[in-house]
Amino acid sequence: MALHKEDKFNLKNKYTLYMEAGLIVTLGILIVAFRADWSNRSDFEIVLPEQEQITMEEIQQTEQIEQPPPPPKPPVPVEVPNDEILEDDALDLDASLDLDAPVALPPPPPPAEEEEDEPEIFFIVEQMPELIGGQAAIYNQIKYPEIARKAGVEGRVFLQFVVDEQGNVRDVVVSRGIGAGCDEEAKRVVEQMKFTPGKQRGKAVPVRMSLPVTFKLK
Repeated sequence: MALHKEDKFNLKNKYTLYMEAGLIVTLGILIVAFRADWSNRSDFEIVLPEQEQITMEEIQQTEQIEQPPPPPKPPVPVEVPNDEILEDDALDLDASLDLDAPVALPPPPPPAEEEEDEPEIFFIVEQMPELIGGQAAIYNQIKYPEIARKAGVEGRVFLQFVVDEQGNVRDVVVSRGIGAGCDEEAKRVVEQMKFTPGKQRGKAVPVRMSLPVTFKLK
């Protein structure tokens, strides 16, 4: 058979009532505490520590003395050639200008001479230049250099030159030589030779040619 507690001993039924009563009492205590005047209590005093006083000294600003700028450098004298002083009588300031007088103009410059264009030099033409007298004309005038003869120098000297419209030889250059005076002798003789001028379309034209000259001891 189960036992049941009596209602007057059951605290759970009055829990809510006790809770509300406690809240009311706590609220009343807080209201009284906030409304109480605590400023009249003499035993409550706050003592602040004494602070160290710092004295600020005024710093005097030093005056800056402005130095004057250096004097400018004297100008360098420039020599003026033919520094002549004009006298007062050399200047005719009162001279009148005659507009009707003829004005002397400087003579016109002489006409520039037109440079004649050099004719074109050909290498191959329809009719090549021919040496008048043949190779014998050259060897008849060759004088074997004594230095080359004593040294036994032999060989060929190759020359290049231009035969102009009149058949004359110019611009002789030694393209390959043998030295010992043979190059100079061959050039001297060829410069004296005469050719029949070369022709292109029936007109005489300058032609560049090459010719060997043989030096051989007997």
